[in-house]
Amino acid sequence: MRADLNRNHPVPLTGIRNLGILAHVDAGKTTVTERVLYLTGAVHRRGEVHEGTTVTDFDPLERDRGITIFAAAVSCLWDGHRINLIDTPGHVDFSDEVERSLRVLDGAVAVFDAVAGVEPQSESVWRQADRYGVPRIAFVNKMDRAGADLDAAVESIRERLRVTPLVVQLPIGREDGFTGVVDLLRMRSLVWDAGRDTVTEGPVPEALGDEARRRRRLLEETAAELHPAALEEFCARPEISAPTLTAALRDLTLRGEAVVVLCGSAYRNRGVEPLLDAVVDYLPAPPDVPPVRAEWEGSGQERPADPAAPFAALVFKVHAAPTGRLTYLRVYSGTIRRGDVVLDAGARRTERIGRILRVQADRHTETDRATAGDIVAVAGVKAARAGATLCAPGAPLVLEPPVTASPVVSVAVESRGSGDAGRLATALARMTDEDPSLSVRADPETGQTLLSGMGELHLEVAVDKLRRAHGLDVAVGRPRVAYRETVVRGVSGLLYRHVKQDGGAGQFAHVVLDVEPLEHDAGFVFRSTVTGGRVPREYVGAVEAGCRDAIAEGPLGGHPVTGLRVTLTDGTTHPKDSSEMAFRTAGRLALREALRAGEMALLEPLAEVTVTVPEEAVGGVLGDLAARRGRVGGSEARAGAVVVTATVPLAELFGYATRLRGRTQGRGDFTSRPAGYAQVTGSAADLTR
Repeated sequence: MRADLNRNHPVPLTGIRNLGILAHVDAGKTTVTERVLYLTGAVHRRGEVHEGTTVTDFDPLERDRGITIFAAAVSCLWDGHRINLIDTPGHVDFSDEVERSLRVLDGAVAVFDAVAGVEPQSESVWRQADRYGVPRIAFVNKMDRAGADLDAAVESIRERLRVTPLVVQLPIGREDGFTGVVDLLRMRSLVWDAGRDTVTEGPVPEALGDEARRRRRLLEETAAELHPAALEEFCARPEISAPTLTAALRDLTLRGEAVVVLCGSAYRNRGVEPLLDAVVDYLPAPPDVPPVRAEWEGSGQERPADPAAPFAALVFKVHAAPTGRLTYLRVYSGTIRRGDVVLDAGARRTERIGRILRVQADRHTETDRATAGDIVAVAGVKAARAGATLCAPGAPLVLEPPVTASPVVSVAVESRGSGDAGRLATALARMTDEDPSLSVRADPETGQTLLSGMGELHLEVAVDKLRRAHGLDVAVGRPRVAYRETVVRGVSGLLYRHVKQDGGAGQFAHVVLDVEPLEHDAGFVFRSTVTGGRVPREYVGAVEAGCRDAIAEGPLGGHPVTGLRVTLTDGTTHPKDSSEMAFRTAGRLALREALRAGEMALLEPLAEVTVTVPEEAVGGVLGDLAARRGRVGGSEARAGAVVVTATVPLAELFGYATRLRGRTQGRGDFTSRPAGYAQVTGSAADLTR
């Protein structure tokens, strides 16, 4: 394996790798991260998830639950390259942390369980990476488990992720006898000594010779089909050389046309060194990534990864540390130094950089500057939120922020102490600043404070944080899901005249609206077909703003309205009394009247549930899913258990984990992910009460 070079040696831009570790919960992401830190010398003791001694899962909430909740950044050196690594959560409730991390990463390692293969959340994070065009390599972990099967895991990658896998290793031994791998590029064996955590390089074992040659040939054929340089050498020579094959695999990885697959057991410290070599060989450096695109005042811009270019960085995380507010940045271009003044371009406000910190999870090392390609934390930035662009004041731009999903579950929270209402409001504001997928609002009917998030576990963690980190004694109401309303049958030609005269300047606006449902769309579309200037352009915009005000609360139960198209077809103005305010009011009231006149339906959020249960408990689990209005999509036998997939209304999943454990004597497990919305089939009054 490659030796690490002098840790104080400066790393060129081409030697930086910004990557994330992505996977389903319990696939071994955090253990992979810990082994990377240990092997690179960043830590001197291997942390274990079950012992609560990991570097990245440092928060007490994570250690208590044994899962990653917050994305944590670390940095290490390998073979003269600086690897900036973000360990991301695997639970669906914390997918927004993954989204914000992927927005600033250049590459990723997708970790898969050798027994389960591609699991539901594995597929979700893979699609998230697709949206941002992040190149990936795959690591099939837990090869030492009973039932581990590299070929089955690779086939699930091919079928479920619809990508071409390029397997570059062959395992040596099975399950408990897994001791190493055959490197198919260089046709050598790598065997790990269990007692000393050392790796020995040698020839391919004779018993695996034929299989290794067959798989090497298959790798060559697949690469030749996809890459012209590999094809040229494949046709001209008996075999493709290791350098040519490595270059071809790198190109295919960067273009997203294939994924290199490695295998190992992170827990037993086997296979991690080749994984680090693959990170260096196949994943991109900042200059390999296209220049970041941005906008300013309607014009598009590009910024290359150049330390000499004007400064531009994206805020992807905010953390209220005990020592002060830390703002995490990905620097895309330019250089920033301590004391510099930068522009928060979206808010058009300047901020001063107090300190610049290299991040090692919850530990930090101060540095005097950060340049293009760096991922750092800065102190002194007072108000920039996740998704904000910080840039040079003389070269303003706005980078595309990460997408934030809409919350789907809410609970009412209130302080038990009579004087803690102000402290609760401050704590909630700080938490929503740190986590944009949380939101806080007042219930219009009861006046209660509603905390909304991505799932039951997300809200449990948020409430636990209120109690632990902020010292608040809070009462929590029963979870409620975020229903939506939609138009089933619209109305045409609805005329609404808004006239108000109470002395002084009056208000006059006359609009005619058509409202219709949107097919295969869950959004809101507004358009105008008014001709002849009967409604001036600035008033058309005001009508649209009024319609957007109206869809915030629908007529069935005050839920947001989605899936509709509104067309402004006609209108008239008054020479003195018409104004943008009058037309905004008319648009709001007209659409509310149209929604009451049409036919509306209630929509409820659905979850795709994957339940893993012993064979003898399948009947009871299927019956329980049916009682919860679930629709079973299929089942398959896997490693001595049965995996059932179903679509279930989210409202029916509260408390399901406890019920499942009871039905399966603690041996059942389930995961879920959002599956869109569907029309409520029962009584809307009963379901939303």
